[in-house]
Amino acid sequence: MSRASLSFPHFLLALAIVAVWGTNFVVIRFGLNHLPPLLFAALRFAFAFFPTALFVRRPKVPLGKLAAYGLAIGAGQFGLLFIAMKGYISPGLASLVVQSQAFFTIGLAILLIGERLRAHQWVAVGMAASGIGLIAWMGGGDATLLGLALVLLAGLSWAAGNLIARSTPGVNMVAYVVWSSLFAIPPLVILSLVFEGPQAIMTGLTQADAATWGAVLWQTIGNSLFGYAAFGWLLSRYPAATVAPMSLLVPVFGMGASAWWLGESLPAWKLAAAAIVLGGLAVNLFWRPRPAAAKAA
Repeated sequence: MSRASLSFPHFLLALAIVAVWGTNFVVIRFGLNHLPPLLFAALRFAFAFFPTALFVRRPKVPLGKLAAYGLAIGAGQFGLLFIAMKGYISPGLASLVVQSQAFFTIGLAILLIGERLRAHQWVAVGMAASGIGLIAWMGGGDATLLGLALVLLAGLSWAAGNLIARSTPGVNMVAYVVWSSLFAIPPLVILSLVFEGPQAIMTGLTQADAATWGAVLWQTIGNSLFGYAAFGWLLSRYPAATVAPMSLLVPVFGMGASAWWLGESLPAWKLAAAAIVLGGLAVNLFWRPRPAAAKAA
């Protein structure tokens, strides 16, 4: 039976998950010091698929959905995110802006599934848009308009992946991530060859040091396999409303880690933008309409 609140050991596990997901943005930045972004993304999914696929059975979902998820998350979310983080947006702000996926998921559900936007969700979307608008206005070198646009598109791709995964409820998400990675690799390799070129690929691979390969493995083992497996395990034991709000801490760890390791500044406008965006996420997660209003909706 699921419990209403996390036990202390499980709270520590959830905290470890969001810490890994948040600090992962700094790890990405280290990996991009030597690897071209599309190649880096291709390596991430290559290691996520092999050798794990030898030990994880393919989930019983149509191949078309695995392919669509792999394209959305691989070439879409991470391909665009890695390009943006190659000098167009700071890791801390990227960890914040990519949380727009929550609102893109709502928007796509309205357009494609016919869900209705409730009053508190309008407030949440407005708050998040205001925070991102503040980043666009004040970003400067920390967030160019191109970088902001790329991360927003990454959030949209993530949202598309959410809806694809949502269409196959009850599936083992670790197996889903592992086997969908197979479909992310070819487009990322092709795009890398076309836009980054064989010379940049060879230079990146030959110059990659232990820290670079550690960043690739961290993407695979820490971010994907541990993160998805542990989060899915918690969701199977607790209500989603108990576990999901922990994701609000991802940008907190992301911005904190970027400030600690990379010296990213945290001026008042950036903290205000983070507070507004996270406030919108919190309204969306925590607001519970009254029973009569919920029945009417």
